This record gives sequence, structure tokens and C-alpha cells, in this order.
Amino acid sequence: MNSGHVLRALFCGAVLTIAAASSASAEGTFDIPAGAHFNLQKLDRIGDYLRDQIANGKIPGAILLIQQHGKPVYHEFFGVQDVVSKQPMTDQTIFRLFSMTKAITSVAAMMLVDEGKFALEDPIAKYIPSFANVKVGVEKKSEDGTKTLELVPPNRPPTVLDLMRHTSGITYGFYGDSLVRKAYAAANLYAGDFDLAEFAERIAKLPLHDQPGTLWQYGHSTDVLARIMEIVSGKSLFEIERERLLDPLGMNDTGFFVTEPERLQRLAQPLPNDSNFRVGREYRTEVRQKWESASGGMVSTMSDFSKFAQMLLDGGKFEGKTYLSPKAYELMTTDHIGAGSGVARDYFYFPGDGFGFGLGLAVRTDPGNAKPPPPGSLGELKWDGASGCYFVIDRKQDMFFVLLEQTPTERQRIQRTVKQLIYEAMEN
Repeated sequence: MNSGHVLRALFCGAVLTIAAASSASAEGTFDIPAGAHFNLQKLDRIGDYLRDQIANGKIPGAILLIQQHGKPVYHEFFGVQDVVSKQPMTDQTIFRLFSMTKAITSVAAMMLVDEGKFALEDPIAKYIPSFANVKVGVEKKSEDGTKTLELVPPNRPPTVLDLMRHTSGITYGFYGDSLVRKAYAAANLYAGDFDLAEFAERIAKLPLHDQPGTLWQYGHSTDVLARIMEIVSGKSLFEIERERLLDPLGMNDTGFFVTEPERLQRLAQPLPNDSNFRVGREYRTEVRQKWESASGGMVSTMSDFSKFAQMLLDGGKFEGKTYLSPKAYELMTTDHIGAGSGVARDYFYFPGDGFGFGLGLAVRTDPGNAKPPPPGSLGELKWDGASGCYFVIDRKQDMFFVLLEQTPTERQRIQRTVKQLIYEAMEN
């Protein structure tokens, strides 16, 4: 019996101020935290919604964890991890994180900043000399309407800070139709078996989309950041992350590749007709390669990622160990692209309405323009990935939730609805 059924039977849908109640999940029992306020009938609507998505063939399955005051409030498993094997979802099911990888990479980078390995104001070229020659692509339109790309020097060198807040001018080639993005698409960036060192050199040969520090521009900035991390530490990206972050947190199933037979059996798969993640390249999780994609190549489990989320909620600390200094945590979770920063936003501003951007994480700065505004608290941290995985850190409520699923086409609709239902179930 799942937690929703247990709670309905015990409390008949009453609105409760929950203290020491207990609820069953597929993994056993857990205590609902003292001081959490939830309308149990409304909480059940989340499960009803996700089961409906599965019944209607939209997704194969999902896992949702809501955790408040350090304890699970809602922890449910839906559907299967693979419609072929029909294996059920568990906390050990392995999911492709895609761009949620950026958050893990960014935390590891800030740990190196804490150690004095490099500084946010350092130019990229200090570590990767080929970036000293980078140019900015400026589109020029002739009288007959044709566009050409003029390469001009940057007004200033792009920095580590630019990489972390996505203002370096480095972009992706799989969205938009600007000439610089078309140059990225034509550059065959993903050819062969390359490592981060080679990849950074390939990026350095391409023009920047905009002048450094002038536009929030999603792209391969995090991969270039990861190469700097390798240079200053003398280790691979995964070695850096494993030693400083993953192993100490107990994130034993988090990494870049799933090649072992036992782990392959736990790898969640999207529906066969919904398997194009539309990110311009095929990153083969099941095949070990040199490139550890710092911007989109990691895999994780609910058991693992919930520890990372709790560490972020607790200000960079977890179970008595400090991962980020107070200053580093503040830098990561403060908006760096708001008023006075000189950073513009365009149609491809993925943090969305009401959100600024810190160092690797979107930061809620205002209610936004939507009427009514989306749910959530000021200071909320969030990010998601092309596979549908999504996490929200609400420090005001001392709460986070993590949604793990594999659905490139349905993800945004499902993420919005799940978040809405979670906040509708909260009684403040």
C-alpha cells in the first residue's frame, strides 16, 4: 500500500498540522517532520496526476521526493523504469540528469574556489591560452537581406565568473538560428572520442555569441569551467567530484557512465517514441568514453541526489561536514545577473519569469509577471534537465523536492503541474 492510501485511511483527508505521524513508502517507513503542514487530500492529487500521465502513455514512470526539516514528507514511486523490462522504480533507479549535471559541476567548482585553486575574476585564458584569441560574432545585414558574421575583439576577456553565470558568450548549436549558433552546429564539436581538454580547444576556435557579460546565454560554459578545474587540480573532472563531493556525500551511483551489467539493469529509459532528447548530440551513457560532459552527462539516483539537494538546502553542509564555505554558498545562491549587472535576457532565457541566476542555479528574485504568479518562495533555487529531472530548493520553507523522470517532450508541462500541486498541498 502506498503512502497516499495509508494516509487516507488513517486521517480521512483532514487538514493536519503534522507532528510525529508515520507513512509507508515502497522502501519502508519514514517520519513526517514535526511542524510540516499539509492537506493530505491535496497531497494525494500529486500521485493521482502522475498515475494519470502513466495511464495515458505520456511517461513510463517517475519518482517524487518532498523533504522538509530533513525528513521525507512525500516519497512515492510511479510506473516502471523501463517499459521493456517493466522493472519498478526504486531509489536505486539510475536517471540521466542532463543539465542538472551543471549544478553538481558548479558546486565542485566553488569548492575549488574555496581552496584557492582559482578565482572567479580569473580570465579563462589564464588557464586555457587559446581563449586569448577568441572573437565575438556580430551579425551584419546587407541591403539584400543576407546576413554575414563579422568577428570583433571582445570588450574584455571572458572570466570564470562568466562561465559560472552563463555570460561568457559560449552557446549551444542545437537551438536558435543565429549565425554563431549555426557555426556551432556546423563545427562537428562532438566528433570522435575526445576529452575535456580537446573539447575546450574546439570551443575556443568558435566565436562568442555576445560580448562577455552582456547576455545570459546557455551553452557549453560549464564544460570549459570543468576543463579549468582539471588543469588547476591535475585530476579528471570525475576524480575531482568524487573525492570532494560524491564520495563524502555517499553518492555512490552518481557519475558519467553506466556500463556495468547490474547498473545497466537499473537505468531508467524513456518511452521508445519519446527518446530524442534534442540536445544536438548523443551522449552515450552506456558506452565509456573520454568526454565527461560537465554540462549534461551525469547520471544519479534519488538516493544520491536527495543528499545533494539536502546539502544545498542546509547552506552547503550535510551531516556535520561543510562542503561550501558560507561565502561560497552565498555567491552561488545570489542573483548575479539582475539590475545593475549589465546582463540582458532574451527569448532563450531558460531560468524563466521571476528568476535570476546565481552560479550554476536559478534564483527566485520576484513573483514574476504571470497572473497569478507561479508558486514558490523568494530565494528559491532550482534547475532541471532535458530528460525531465527537476529539483527545487525552498529555503524559506526548509523544503526541497526532487522529481526524476525520463521524458524530453512532456517534462515542462509535468514539472509545472507537479510544483503547483506541491505548493497547493502546503498549509502555511
